[in-house]
Amino acid sequence: MRRFYTPIPPAGGEQAVIRGPDAGHIGRVLRLVPGDKIVLFDGAGFDYDAEIVEISHDRVSVAIVKKYASRPESRARITVAQALLKGKKMDTLIRQMTELGVSGWVPFMAERSVPHPDGKRRADRLARWQTIVKEALKQSRRGEFTQVHPLVSFGEMLALGQSDPVKLVFWENAMEPLDVVINKYPKGTRKIWIVLGPEGGFSENEIKTARAHGFEAVGLGSRILRAETAALAACVLMQHIFGDLGR
Repeated sequence: MRRFYTPIPPAGGEQAVIRGPDAGHIGRVLRLVPGDKIVLFDGAGFDYDAEIVEISHDRVSVAIVKKYASRPESRARITVAQALLKGKKMDTLIRQMTELGVSGWVPFMAERSVPHPDGKRRADRLARWQTIVKEALKQSRRGEFTQVHPLVSFGEMLALGQSDPVKLVFWENAMEPLDVVINKYPKGTRKIWIVLGPEGGFSENEIKTARAHGFEAVGLGSRILRAETAALAACVLMQHIFGDLGR
């Protein structure tokens, strides 16, 4: 069945209303009609079987038939801190990271980040990323939102990740490979914070600062990867080692 987001968790037996683009998609694109069944999700861990009651051009009323827990989330709570990248690369990454089950997404400004968005552009990007997360949840059938943090500085990002037991900065010049560093941590570790750089990589000063905050610099092997490729590879590895990918 088709799956749609509801911002207000309904109770069993109640009615819910779908508005905006989803309402238009249900009526004009999918051509669903009263009596058809759909699934709603609230982004907080619950799904709802529902039946369409009424459809208009900008509104769909549904009756809630059943409430139940969404599919289990990954046992690893992975936060990806990503330096701001050019163009629409960040849009693609947040969609992929959400599909892979990351819990948090923290964009930050690195020394070599080329984009420098002003206040309005920052707000627009945040809203767009939140919309992308919602669409990715529908596709991947996840039950909980990836929490998207507003754009922060490098220092603010390090402070936000200070309490996580696993704190890794992926850096092409790191001497220790990931498999050596990762063996220091128990396989059951739940909170993981990983940091990825911009197109130009991290500066020596940034790595020094990160290490002073308890972060470890690790590499992904002998090949130099594009920033977006490195981010995706790091997330997949963390989800495999600590989470549920491939299990």
